[in-house]
Amino acid sequence: MDTKRFLFCSLDAALITDLAWQVHREGHDVKYYIEAESDREIGDGFVPKTDDWREEVEWADVIVFDDIWVGSDIGTGALAQELREEGKAVVGGTRNTDRLEEDRGYAMEVLEDHGVNTIGHRVFRDFDEGIWFVQENPAAYVIKPLGEVQNVKRLLYVGRDDDGSDVIDVLRAYKKAWGHRMKGFQLQRKVEGVEIAVCGFFNGERFIDQVNFNFEHKKLFPGNIGPQTGEMGTSMFWSGRNKLFAETLGHLEEWLAAEGYVGSIDVNCIVNATGIYPLEFTPRFGYPTITLQEESFESPTGTFFYDLAHGNDPDLEVHKGFQVCIRVVLPPFPFDDEKTYAENSRNAAVVFETESREGIHLEDTKQVDGQWRAAGGNGMPLVVTGKGETMQEAREQAYDRIDDIVIPNLYYRDDIGERWIDGDGDRLQAWGYLGPA
Repeated sequence: MDTKRFLFCSLDAALITDLAWQVHREGHDVKYYIEAESDREIGDGFVPKTDDWREEVEWADVIVFDDIWVGSDIGTGALAQELREEGKAVVGGTRNTDRLEEDRGYAMEVLEDHGVNTIGHRVFRDFDEGIWFVQENPAAYVIKPLGEVQNVKRLLYVGRDDDGSDVIDVLRAYKKAWGHRMKGFQLQRKVEGVEIAVCGFFNGERFIDQVNFNFEHKKLFPGNIGPQTGEMGTSMFWSGRNKLFAETLGHLEEWLAAEGYVGSIDVNCIVNATGIYPLEFTPRFGYPTITLQEESFESPTGTFFYDLAHGNDPDLEVHKGFQVCIRVVLPPFPFDDEKTYAENSRNAAVVFETESREGIHLEDTKQVDGQWRAAGGNGMPLVVTGKGETMQEAREQAYDRIDDIVIPNLYYRDDIGERWIDGDGDRLQAWGYLGPA
């Protein structure tokens, strides 16, 4: 494909740096805009920047939005719709697809309206009403905040007690600490099983044939314990339109086409022997999921997103085995503590013990005089990936690559991908979810 012009837009935090860097390295013209002042140094030395994304709209052949948020409000979907109406090719959502993430009650309604089974759930705007509901309907529940505050991932709470007593205690605590900021919350019945996300790329009319299946690792520590984070690592594989896809995203193909959605959309599910139960949507790129997907592309990334944005049928070739990525982080991640970050992590040098940069991907990173350094203030400098014919081979390659990285005070989870090896894969096969639709 001839050289094309790509405009990447982060209208809140900087998230899409690595994808912009990959497209830039493939020889395309790239400009990257970052709204958050604290993040604007991220990607310096790797990706060309712009100070005003709107000034670049006419220049761009493709505009890519990285998230649904414009500051503390949803809004990139509306912007993407407006730009498409003006004839621009955009990777981004719509007003309604943004709502899938921001309003969990609406997301469940869309699923139910299109024939998808859902777990018992209810949205509350009042804490006392939610507490009363659990008292009257004792069970284990998951608390899922609504609105902008849901980005504080540590507020998601998975109940442990069968009578819901721990959920009641947490709701009372949230009322005191977060009542001024939470728009509301969803209580969802807790279901045991294998947690798996079904991810498809949509070109405005249909899903492409390659479907991605991934496993998130959101807790900070190995063994899935500790505070919630955005994500500590992901394992995945690609397949076709199997039963898992057909019974989830497959039901939404016509709805997404009517919306004109373009990009990645992911529905996280719990599955067991009795059914598939969607939990939540990610109607945008996942992080660091997109980094791992990008690593598994065996055809050009820029060509793929150009075709996707223009409504073409991309000829995407992907790695056929398994893939693993690990987020390498620095103190005080996942918490906000400016003093700790300044003392331990700001401008930390990233040192490589080999010349190879295979499988090394940018998050909060900049380059100064050829030296990679931690950037921004979030403590997430790198994502490291691995691939293999088996999940174990992918794990070994990723962790071998981490062994060649030196950053003072770095830490990461060392068990990404183990759940598949320890039985998740066998259970999904036994329940028949990975076969043809």
